[in-house]
Amino acid sequence: MTPEAPATVAGALELHLRARRDAGHKLLVPYVTAGLRHDWLQVVQAVVAAGADAVEIGIPFSDPMIDGPVIQAASLEALRRGTTPDGVVAELSAVEVSVPLCVMTYYNLVFRAGHRRFARSLASSGVAGAIVPDLPLEEAVAWCAEADEAGVATVMLVAPSTSSPRATLICRRSRGFVYGVGRMGVTGERQSLARSARDVARRLRTVTDLPVCIGIGVSTAEQAAEVCTEADGVVIGSALVRRLLQGAGPDEAAEFVGGVRRRLDSLAG
Repeated sequence: MTPEAPATVAGALELHLRARRDAGHKLLVPYVTAGLRHDWLQVVQAVVAAGADAVEIGIPFSDPMIDGPVIQAASLEALRRGTTPDGVVAELSAVEVSVPLCVMTYYNLVFRAGHRRFARSLASSGVAGAIVPDLPLEEAVAWCAEADEAGVATVMLVAPSTSSPRATLICRRSRGFVYGVGRMGVTGERQSLARSARDVARRLRTVTDLPVCIGIGVSTAEQAAEVCTEADGVVIGSALVRRLLQGAGPDEAAEFVGGVRRRLDSLAG
C-alpha cells in the first residue's frame, strides 16, 4: 500500500523554495551534522547568512546506511559528545534563522519516538521538513499522515535506478521538495559529477512541479553549477562536513557555502 497524496496547503519549506526558484534563484541546501561541534548551531546560522535557502540538519544515528565515511565519522563524533534526538530538536527550537530547517535521520529513531510524538516535536521546534531515507514509499503511510497533520514536509528521495512510474508516485507523495539522488552509492565527495545526476534531475522535472534538488556526489561549486543546468538546486553535505571535522568553524563554513552561492548566482547572469 502506498500513501495517498491528498491536496494539501503547501508548507513553509515548499513555499520558501518555490518563491526562491520562481524569483530566478538556484536553490542551495547545505547539510550540517547536529552536535558535531559545540558551536554547531552557529554553523547553521553562518551558512544561512552565506546564502543557504534551507538547511538539512542531520540527527546522528549509529548506523547511517546511506552515508559514507565522512558523515559516518561526523555522526559517531556527535554521538560520542552525547548528542541525542530529543536534544537536537530542543536546541533547534532556540535557533533563529530566516530559512526553513529540515532534519534528516533514520526510521529507527522515528519509530522509537513514535510517529505522532516525533512529528509534533519537530513542528513545535519550528522544523519545517524531515528526510527519512530508509523509509520506503509503501511503508511511509503512518509517518506521512502524522507529518502532514503536524505540518512537517516529508521530503522523499528518487534514485537513478527508480523507474519512471515509481518516481511519479514518489513525487506525488513528497512534500517541500524532491531529493534527487545524484549517483548510486553512499554520500561522499567525488572528483567529478556523475552523469546520472543531471539525468535524474531532467527526468524529475518532467513528472513534478515541486522543486528538484540533487544531492549525493555534489561536492564543489562547479559541480553544483553543472547539475543546476537541469535541477532547481543542490544539497551539499560531505564537502562541508569534512571541513567541520577538520576543525573549520562557522566562518570557514560560511566561506565555503558562500562560494557555492556565488557560483549558482552566476548562472542567472
